[in-house]
Amino acid sequence: MFSQALQRSYTLLAPLYDGFVAAPTRVVRQHSLAQLDNVQDMNILLCGIGTGLDIPYLPDGACYTGIDLTYAMLKRAKRRITTQNISLHQGNVMQLPYPDEYFDVVIMHFILAVVPFPQIALDEATRVLKPHSNILILDKFLRPKQRAPVRRLLSPVISKIATRTDVVFENLEHPTLTVVSDIPVLMGGWFRQILLRRDKENYKDS
Repeated sequence: MFSQALQRSYTLLAPLYDGFVAAPTRVVRQHSLAQLDNVQDMNILLCGIGTGLDIPYLPDGACYTGIDLTYAMLKRAKRRITTQNISLHQGNVMQLPYPDEYFDVVIMHFILAVVPFPQIALDEATRVLKPHSNILILDKFLRPKQRAPVRRLLSPVISKIATRTDVVFENLEHPTLTVVSDIPVLMGGWFRQILLRRDKENYKDS
């Protein structure tokens, strides 16, 4: 139900999305993806690739997979593919159609605050990530106990259309992940660039 509503919303938003999002997020996307040092022969997953705004900043040499719920967004992402090795799939990031421990890196830009159940999305990203590998997160999060009354009041309404404004990153848990870095990047720290590392071998035993 939630996924179908988001799919409908983003189908309508697709033609407008870049106009609102591309310019304000360009620099922070570049900074986040600069953490992808040597990616030669890696398998890298982009959860919620959207219209492909990350694609121009992806280093060559890796095999990229982009997944998104909405065909209209993927259609626009396809236009951005030039020299990179990128395959696009339509699917739900809360139920990834990939085997365990398949990817060397998972990128989650502006998706955890969009999905109705961010914990499930993070669990799925961890499941498909190889041990001793990284998850790159870029998104808006409230701090623990931060009041932010307007954001909290708006969230139940706009979450049905586009995104949540009440997600607290510290409330998302996974025993195999370690926070390597957590950097405020936009709007007084509401938007954060977070690097997670999967330390343990078997997420199922955690």
